[in-house]
Amino acid sequence: MRRNLTDIDSLKALAHPLRQQMFTHLNRFGPATSADLATRFTVDRGAASYHLRQLERFGFVEEDTDRSAGRRRYWKAIALDLRLPYDSDDPTVSAAADAIGQQWMDQGQRDLHTYLADRTAFGEFGEAAMHSFSSTSLTAEELTRFAEEYVAFISRWHRYPVEATDGARPITVLFNAFPTPS
Repeated sequence: MRRNLTDIDSLKALAHPLRQQMFTHLNRFGPATSADLATRFTVDRGAASYHLRQLERFGFVEEDTDRSAGRRRYWKAIALDLRLPYDSDDPTVSAAADAIGQQWMDQGQRDLHTYLADRTAFGEFGEAAMHSFSSTSLTAEELTRFAEEYVAFISRWHRYPVEATDGARPITVLFNAFPTPS
């Protein structure tokens, strides 16, 4: 589901580094409790719960009611095609969008560097991975269509970790399409 992040409160909620890490973790590895995330990110459970509630408040995560029992609440990411507002006239909105975009790029680069440092450790997944560099010439309208087709394609392949087939593992997919600087 496409979601244009245009309001400053949602952007600020997602721009927080710990929230971004928690959201990414839930997207990649599936549902977790606040205790699980507190341990994973070395924060106290109260802080983890607070940040999860903020992510829930702004529609990025929700309780996994199928797994939750009693006081033990599991949280899951909501599958979203998040779009950042790079064309905003509001400098606060632009700054928050830039911060989130930078976090996404940094995470992707860390993942790529870790993978490249020891491709053989990933076995058949390392052999199946692909890196491609290309360029093309498009009008602004064609670039918009190109990006939408890419999102539709990746959406067809999206699976929550709990829905994945046996033998599946989280896969990082990086996509950038932007005007080539002169």
